[in-house]
Amino acid sequence: MSTDELLVQREGALLHLQLQRPDKGNALSASLVAALQVALDAAALDAGLRLLVLSGAGKHFCTGFDLSKLESETDDTLLARFTRVELMLQSLARMPCTTLALAHGRTMGAGADLFAACSERWIVDDASFAFPGAGFGLILGTARLADIVGATQASRWIEGGETINAAGACASGLALRQLERTALPLERDQLLRRVSRLDTQTQRAIHAAVGTRRRPRGDVGDAQDLARLVESAAHRGLRERIAAYRAAQRPR
Repeated sequence: MSTDELLVQREGALLHLQLQRPDKGNALSASLVAALQVALDAAALDAGLRLLVLSGAGKHFCTGFDLSKLESETDDTLLARFTRVELMLQSLARMPCTTLALAHGRTMGAGADLFAACSERWIVDDASFAFPGAGFGLILGTARLADIVGATQASRWIEGGETINAAGACASGLALRQLERTALPLERDQLLRRVSRLDTQTQRAIHAAVGTRRRPRGDVGDAQDLARLVESAAHRGLRERIAAYRAAQRPR
């Protein structure tokens, strides 16, 4: 069901989830992450679903983890929130149907991780990407990114904190294609027809097999990713590290 922060629309075999916080750059609030988790849990049990589309309203796809009320957070509440983001990303990455992320504008941090967790990753018009979490000691989505672009490229982006433009995202495989918004409906419908060609059981088996070839899945891979995140976030002073990072990024 839709909420104030997440639009949920079912159109035949397609489910569209749209982030609905345009005034906040669609940053991932605790309530938005919870709504995404509920929607993904329901979608995973939907045998008639063939394509899940994830987009963002307004100027940006998703500008990352919502830190607008950082002063009211503690290390413990931040750890809990980051953990829920990782669990939500795991749910998205292991969806038994094709998942399509449509990036535009700024796609940063946890928003870039959201993009990377999908099996189809398209740029609509233009987009930029960044993975700044390492700047305050957080390890989130690193293994999934390395699966896509390779360990060397992932390390360079994460350690350097650089911004990746659309051309760089496409060249590396982070994004699979770039198209104009006017072409999106036709291209999306063609993708839906492709993923609907086979019966549900065969389609789900393909997704499970392809996922296993990329990296350990299920309990092993997910537990490793969660353990890395918790270890990085559990170091004392997480809130202060984030505050210092944000202060350093402000224009002087």
